Amino acid sequence: MAAVLPTPVSGQAISGLARALIQAGKITSVQAEQLQKKASTEKLQFIDTLISSGTLSGAALATFCSDTFGYPIMDMAAFSVDQLPAGVIDARLMQSQRVIALAKRGNKMSVAISDPTNTQALDQIKFQSESSVEPVIVAHDVLLALLANLSKSTEQKISDLVGDDEDIQFDDGPTTEAVVDTGANEIEDAPIVKFLNKILMDAVNLGASDIHFEPFEKFYRIRLRVDGVLREHAQPPVSVRDKLVSRIKVLSKLDISEKRIPQDGRMRLILTATKAIDFRVSTCPTLFGEKTVMRILDATQAQMGIDALGYDPDQKELLLDAIQRPYGMVLVTGPTGSGKTVSLYTCLNVINKPGINISTAEDPAEINLPGVNQVNINDRAGLTFPVALKSFLRQDPDIIMVGEIRDLETADIAIKAAQTGHMVFSTLHTNDAPSTLTRLMNMGVAPFNIASSVIMITAQRLTRRLCTCKKPVEIAREVLLGAGFLEEELEGGWKPYGPVGCERCMQGGYKGRVGIYQIMPITSAIEKIILAHGNSMEIAAQSELEGVKSLRRSGLMKVKQGLTSLEEVLGCTNE
Repeated sequence: MAAVLPTPVSGQAISGLARALIQAGKITSVQAEQLQKKASTEKLQFIDTLISSGTLSGAALATFCSDTFGYPIMDMAAFSVDQLPAGVIDARLMQSQRVIALAKRGNKMSVAISDPTNTQALDQIKFQSESSVEPVIVAHDVLLALLANLSKSTEQKISDLVGDDEDIQFDDGPTTEAVVDTGANEIEDAPIVKFLNKILMDAVNLGASDIHFEPFEKFYRIRLRVDGVLREHAQPPVSVRDKLVSRIKVLSKLDISEKRIPQDGRMRLILTATKAIDFRVSTCPTLFGEKTVMRILDATQAQMGIDALGYDPDQKELLLDAIQRPYGMVLVTGPTGSGKTVSLYTCLNVINKPGINISTAEDPAEINLPGVNQVNINDRAGLTFPVALKSFLRQDPDIIMVGEIRDLETADIAIKAAQTGHMVFSTLHTNDAPSTLTRLMNMGVAPFNIASSVIMITAQRLTRRLCTCKKPVEIAREVLLGAGFLEEELEGGWKPYGPVGCERCMQGGYKGRVGIYQIMPITSAIEKIILAHGNSMEIAAQSELEGVKSLRRSGLMKVKQGLTSLEEVLGCTNE
């Protein structure tokens, strides 16, 4: 049963615990004032000076608090921190308020505390966890020892994951007010900083395209997307979740105090004096914390050259011919992560010369290309794709790149630009080249505008490239024919290759990726089908008659060349 506390004594302000002890006759008012004054001078809490002075032992005080306030008491002297649930309460809150989460059942949480009059701590836990709090009394010295072991355990786990220090630098850039927060200094913990540095360097060294930081109820997972496949890379303690996200937010110039809505940012990792890698950062609130995904943007990818992308010789010739025309529209299609941006920037790099004015509108600009005027779309500020395109047309452009055609207004302006003497590049999310034309018609673009502006459509996929440890595999002739090979293509005694696995490819059998493409020039015959409101099946049939290889056919040629496996091609193409 909770006790009624007496009126505070004169002089130094007395804590709630001190008043309860005075009422019970455990200490005098003078003792309470002296202990409170000492606590204030030494910037401690009253309970610290009470125990250290020897006035009451930790065990005796715990018994008193249990009897006086009616809360259960628990002996945790032999308790291990490994037995505690992870991630139930923020680690910083536990350390600052000196509480420990013992268990959570539904919307009720048991919390170990040594001073039950510390209502501020209980209220903060209730607010953060959105749970009703059930205090459990624990001896103060035992509680402090557990908190110290908990902090040490977390740091040790992080140190074990980090290994050697990663000495890297970030481009500070302009600091926004949103970055400044009362907890900013806490996220500069050396273990957290080193751990994040290691994750970033591991991702760069492994050639990853994305890093996923994923919070769950009982564990925290970090995965890397390498060669198009997500692989688990680390499972740090759940207690570092918020610190890790806050560290990423600070580097990305995001608001670390805002955890309720998604945020997008960008950061730059400086590797050497001549090389830096950008990361596009996205945070999204989930049930158990903020999920963070970082897209790795390596500008050197756009400078690999068109030969490195995997175009067949005839496809490469058709593409180079199209992009060097004086006007028209070239569209690149494919799902997210199929390499459309790299293909577009490779094309821009081919034609990027001092005598040509190139402007791009992107959301956001992923790769920095010197000599190209790049604009980041900002919908909140009113800088949309149509607004940027209209501005480009008043700035004497030769070549315009639109990151993505999403609506009729953007499509109309881009098509008019292509019809009035400009070369326009853009992307669409469609499954193959023929369906891109019907997608534009469904969007509301008039068929005669499509026929008079679009000169080429390329569809693409990225398939994993076999590692050098590959070996020939036996695949039944019927299976190869069913996959799409022709009878004559199976002659010659060649054999398809399959994955094996070695240290170079981390036992996966694949290392890197290679593109498979469908290059479809818009010929006069296809124009007639478009003007007659033909569908994608009619366009596909005509393009096949003209020798355009489907994505499946292009992939099968990569199988025959030994670049990838049949399973990979079948997995990323339909036919």
